[in-house]
Amino acid sequence: MNYENYDPYFPDQPVVDLYLPVWANLPAFRSKAAFIWAEDGATLTYAQLNSSAQSISAKILHRLKRGDTVVILCSPGLELVEIIFGCQRAGLLSVPIFPPHPSFTKEDHYHLVRVLSRTKPKAAIAQHGFIAAVKRYVSSPVSDKRLCELLQGVRWISTDDVKDGKEGNSSSGSLPYHGCKADEMYLVQFTSGATGIPKPVLVTAGAAAHNVRTARKAYHLHPNSVIVSWLPQYHDCGLMFLLLTIVSGATCVLTSPIAFVNRPRLWLELISEYKATCTPVPSFALPLVVKRGGIDKGTLPINLWSLKNLIIINEPIYRDSVEEFVNAFLPFGLNPACISPSYGLAENCTFVSTAWRNNGGSSSFPNIPSYNKLLPSARLASECIDEEEMDILVVNEETQEPVEDGIEGEIWVSSSSNASGYLDHPSLTRYVFLGRLSNKVSSCFVRTGDRGIVKGEERYLFITGRSSDIIELQSGEQIHPHYIETAAYNSCQKFLRGGCLAAFKISRTVVLVAEMQRREEETRILKIICEGIRDSVLREEKIGIGLVVLVKAGCVPKTTSGKIQRWATKDKLIGGKMKVVMEMQFEENGRSIEAGASKRNGGRVMVGEEMGNDVISLSSAPTQVGSRSFL
Repeated sequence: MNYENYDPYFPDQPVVDLYLPVWANLPAFRSKAAFIWAEDGATLTYAQLNSSAQSISAKILHRLKRGDTVVILCSPGLELVEIIFGCQRAGLLSVPIFPPHPSFTKEDHYHLVRVLSRTKPKAAIAQHGFIAAVKRYVSSPVSDKRLCELLQGVRWISTDDVKDGKEGNSSSGSLPYHGCKADEMYLVQFTSGATGIPKPVLVTAGAAAHNVRTARKAYHLHPNSVIVSWLPQYHDCGLMFLLLTIVSGATCVLTSPIAFVNRPRLWLELISEYKATCTPVPSFALPLVVKRGGIDKGTLPINLWSLKNLIIINEPIYRDSVEEFVNAFLPFGLNPACISPSYGLAENCTFVSTAWRNNGGSSSFPNIPSYNKLLPSARLASECIDEEEMDILVVNEETQEPVEDGIEGEIWVSSSSNASGYLDHPSLTRYVFLGRLSNKVSSCFVRTGDRGIVKGEERYLFITGRSSDIIELQSGEQIHPHYIETAAYNSCQKFLRGGCLAAFKISRTVVLVAEMQRREEETRILKIICEGIRDSVLREEKIGIGLVVLVKAGCVPKTTSGKIQRWATKDKLIGGKMKVVMEMQFEENGRSIEAGASKRNGGRVMVGEEMGNDVISLSSAPTQVGSRSFL
């Protein structure tokens, strides 16, 4: 396709949706694919998406009025894309979430309860089958009363009713625009829940447009770019890439997270088949693809020569896992210079910065430096991103003053991408979104809660962890738990599930919870695993673990983007809700003082925490508690 005389940076629009009629009315873009659903090859052209957004908008506004809040409960697919853009065209405040299991008996419905109670939507848009399941549930005598009240309190709109197959006016660019304006709220995006209960972030249409324009420039995206994404399309980076596709005039090939997890090789096949130039991937997925990618399996050959940006998200980003991935796929055409470690968070819409530079040499992987096993996620040199667009500082949390390079502190971000605050959290909004530097007149900063350090002449920013997760040792030293988790996993990769370990403190004791990769009932082997974890962490990080708990697969809570929820793991352990396979307690000298393994009859030996005269159970089964000697 010929894009002669096209400048990707002109004309910029105040909101993302306004790019659609621009592309739809350009001859070169009308029939160009905006989105492709890989599972069946279905395509949405720019003209079709613009027409669909206009049609959906008109039908929704027959039932709702501009400014109403609507929850979008659609499974991943092109229909979800159309609904998201249709709601923006209608001027609605959208809350896209993944639909829970329609039986409402599984834990995944708790987020829907949270969303309905916090956002108080006027309506919910869902597929017909899900709405039918809702009606059956509310009429059931065993249903939850509170959930029923919430489900009955909204107007349910079927996607079939707003998408009847009749297209609207494809030349809608000539019609008056009634969609979201730049200063109006268009999205409620819940935080991931990695450090606490997910919080509803209010995003204006202008902030979202600024954010994806900044990302477009950072990654050098343009109409010839082809994006492949399996990330959740209703949240965070997955949603951002829908918007990023449109402002870039690019093509995005989509599939679902479940499809990737079931067959990781699919991601590599899509890159190869569609000659993708850009793809975002969480850092935990790289070792998963190396291990389960089936490089030598499948009928479609893998060829990654086309990639210009392999965007790695979900800090921290370990150099070893990236190098392992690169080395595995160098023979398949992967260019190491495409590695793009990046940083973002919901409170800044999503994107903040990237360490990637499109000039090779010392500023590209593998030549970029590392710090304490980590790769940088940004670079604070002035040429990275225009200063008026993104101001990133590392700040002393107590003095609220910028720290010198080489000193770790909290990352603060000020930009036009900053969200407006948390819905119905005025005090927390003031604290997080109105950060001010001490003794200095400055703009407002978002306190990210993430910690980082700037190193080197090129001022690379390394994301070291989260403030709330830091483990403070009795010596007064601090350590980020991911170092403990990584050392523990490396001790026994054959038996432990990668990315499914959580380290935290209970009272004065450092605790490590690890999921087992496969079933193992022999107590001797389980003890060896626990002791190996203790020895590995002590050797690599000089940290003495007081309690190791091996649990069954699926016990360690995670966010939808795969981040470990250490706070939730701790609560679950203390509450006795873990399926414990083995737990072993250690003295300060490393000697084990008690071990408990699950028994065939389902009973478990328990380990508790001694606090004064009280013993708190860490599992739910009956226990025989002996003497305690916690660190």
